[in-house]
Amino acid sequence: MKNLKIAIQKSGRLNEKSVQLLKNCGLDFENYKSSLITTVSNFPLEILFLRDDDIPGYVEQGIADLGIVGENVIEETLSNVQYLQRLGFGKCTLKLAIPKDSSIDRLEDLNGKSIATSYPNILQQFLDEYKINADIQMISGSVEIAPGLGLSDAICDIVSTGGTLKSNGLKPFVDVRNSEAILIGRDGLEENPIICELLQRIQSVLRAKETKYVVLNVEKKNLSQITELLHGVKSPTVVPLAEEGWVAVHTVISEDDFWEKINKLKAAGAQGIVVMPIEKIIM
Repeated sequence: MKNLKIAIQKSGRLNEKSVQLLKNCGLDFENYKSSLITTVSNFPLEILFLRDDDIPGYVEQGIADLGIVGENVIEETLSNVQYLQRLGFGKCTLKLAIPKDSSIDRLEDLNGKSIATSYPNILQQFLDEYKINADIQMISGSVEIAPGLGLSDAICDIVSTGGTLKSNGLKPFVDVRNSEAILIGRDGLEENPIICELLQRIQSVLRAKETKYVVLNVEKKNLSQITELLHGVKSPTVVPLAEEGWVAVHTVISEDDFWEKINKLKAAGAQGIVVMPIEKIIM
C-alpha cells in the first residue's frame, strides 16, 4: 500500500503541537529537525517538514495528501484545499495595529493611509469588505518596525499576546481574522480509508482533550439531582457501593463548563469526586 504524505511545519509555533498531536494518535516516528521527511513505522504515512507558507501549495498540487497549517496561511496563499478538521491549537488573531499616538480613530480614517503587512491578500479582502482605500506595503519579516521607520501609518500582522506590539510603540486597532491550526487535504481523498482512519484518530484525541472523566459518590436519594446535572457521552454509569444507600457515578464532563458542573454536583450531595484526564474517546 502506498504511503500517504502529511506536511507539517518544520519549525515555528505549530511544529511542536503538530508533532505531539500525531504522536498522541499512536503514530511512531522520529522528529528529524535536520531532515525534510520521516516515515511512520506503524502506519502508512510519511511526514514532510516544510515552511508553513509552502504547505497549502504542496497539498493543492498533490505533493502532500494532507497538511497541518494555520488558517491565516491558507487564506493568504489562496490555495484550493479542503478543511478536514479544526485542531484547536495555534490560535491567534490577525490584527490591524497603529502607533500609540496615532490620530486614526475609526476604520474610515485608514483611507489614504499606508499599511504594512505580510498578509496582503487577507488585508485587501478586509479593506474591500469595508470599502477602505489604503496603500498596502508588502513586508516580509519584522512588520512591527514599519511605522517607527516611517514606512507606514499602520500594520496588519499576527498577534498572540500583544507584547511585540507594545515594545514597538503600537496598540491593537481592529481584528481582521482569527486563525488556528487546520488539518487540510487535497480534493478527491474523502473516501480514502487511510485518511478516514487518521482523521478518526485525530478526532478521538481532540474529543478527549476537551473532556474530563469524573467519578463521584452520592446517596441514592440525591441520585436524580446528580444525573440531571450530568450529560456524558450517552448517560452516566451508576454502580452500587458496598455501603447501603450509596452509589458511584461515572461520567464525562466538558472542559468548558467543568468547574461550574463540579460546584453544582457538590451542592447536590456529591462526595469523593475524582477527576481524571482522558487519553482518547472513540465514537
